[in-house]
Amino acid sequence: MDEILEIAAYDPGEPFMFTSALFWVFYGIVLLVHALVYRQRVLRTGFLFLASLFFYYKAGGYFFFLLVVSTLVDFFIGLGLEHFTKHWKRKLLLIVSLLVNLGMLGYFKYAWFIADAWAQITQQSIEMKDWLAVVSNAAFGTNFNVNDIVLPIGISFFTFQTISYSMDVYRRQLAPVHNIIDFGFYVSFFPQLVAGPIVRAREFVPQLYRPFNLTEKQVWHAAFLIISGLSKKLIFADYIALNLVDRVFENPYLYSGFEILSAIYGYTLQIYCDFSGYTDVAIGLALLLGFRLPLNFNSPYKALSVSGFWRRWHISLSTWLRDYLYIPLGGNRKGKLRMYFNLMITMTLGGLWHGASWRFVLWGIWHGLGLVTDKLLKPVSSRFPRWIASWTGFFITFHFVVAGWILFRAPDLQRAGTMVNRIFDAFQPDMMIQSIQANMLSFILIVTGFVFHWLPASLKENIRGRFITAHWPVKVALVVVAVLIMIQFRTADVVPYIYFRF
Repeated sequence: MDEILEIAAYDPGEPFMFTSALFWVFYGIVLLVHALVYRQRVLRTGFLFLASLFFYYKAGGYFFFLLVVSTLVDFFIGLGLEHFTKHWKRKLLLIVSLLVNLGMLGYFKYAWFIADAWAQITQQSIEMKDWLAVVSNAAFGTNFNVNDIVLPIGISFFTFQTISYSMDVYRRQLAPVHNIIDFGFYVSFFPQLVAGPIVRAREFVPQLYRPFNLTEKQVWHAAFLIISGLSKKLIFADYIALNLVDRVFENPYLYSGFEILSAIYGYTLQIYCDFSGYTDVAIGLALLLGFRLPLNFNSPYKALSVSGFWRRWHISLSTWLRDYLYIPLGGNRKGKLRMYFNLMITMTLGGLWHGASWRFVLWGIWHGLGLVTDKLLKPVSSRFPRWIASWTGFFITFHFVVAGWILFRAPDLQRAGTMVNRIFDAFQPDMMIQSIQANMLSFILIVTGFVFHWLPASLKENIRGRFITAHWPVKVALVVVAVLIMIQFRTADVVPYIYFRF
């Protein structure tokens, strides 16, 4: 009994994620119990809600209380928005929702960043974190230290989900959920809780009331998504990260410009495989439980413009920013200058959403400038032959995105600058062959990954379709081979772990 309790307890040193063997034991138990209760809608929803809460506790510890608070607040706000008819009362409830959710997000994710920025702006001789500790001790008798704040896992995702729910109910685009268990399950559904996609209530909640339906083809489709997602993560992302990207970004001054450029291209593939791989697994896991999650990545490096990139990259986030930030700011309805301003504000805040650092702010500004430039150059690009505009747009967009990843991944702005300088000042072309030979598998994976990414969509669909319709012994054999390859790559001494804490 003690061993079971120990396994079930939160262990901060053992992240409870899709790449954890313990997670798959958990998921197997969930599938088994789900098979017993799926015909009873109330039992099914209640069980999956409890399983999701356990998952969040196992992944993030007692911070699951924040998830509960956000759920309770927005559930009752939704009921209030339905009950009240006076505009000021409904607006007040919406403000409460925003204050609670953005307040939690701001405190846990941005307290240190704001304190540090304020200290730099005011040029205080005492660090802001020490000043906050003094004030906290005087006012409340507590020893507050901003460095002690831990970022709860997935907080950026579930707060954005609950905000979208309250705003949709406020806009009368969605009827509120009247059952707290149903709403809690929507907020906490474990496959997408940690790293998305950000699911809208209008897409997910109606599925709660439909009879469970899962065909054999859908089972194998889910298996294909799970295997392909894990392959992206364990074979491509993790190996490239450890053996090339992490080393170069940590100490760029030790590497040639060619090696730095290789690491930047490697990270371009790595971050895609990390995030899209996680999403593929999440969609597959949800499908086996009878729920459909939205597409979140659609071959983003095929984009012909920065605008096209954001229609393909982290789609649930980009559409959220569009619907709940860009459009409320005025969108493109108030003239071109206002549109450009709204784009810059939206992308700057979108960059900050990814992390509490000036690097992410600058990354957001970089993409905001890219979107504005897209708008400005659209009349010019339309004058060129279509094939020239397409290939030029693809080349420029891809390398614009690649350049932005330097800011996103570099540990600090100084090392980001060092990397850019060494690309031009220390390229050392005579060392290229030696560098490739020294890390041959990483280069093979990078090239292979981009080749697969750039395959025509029709060919990818054909591959997936052939897997789904193949005889089951062939499918089982392919799954076994894929698992064995992943095990080969995932050894304790060579594979890093990317712990998502958005």
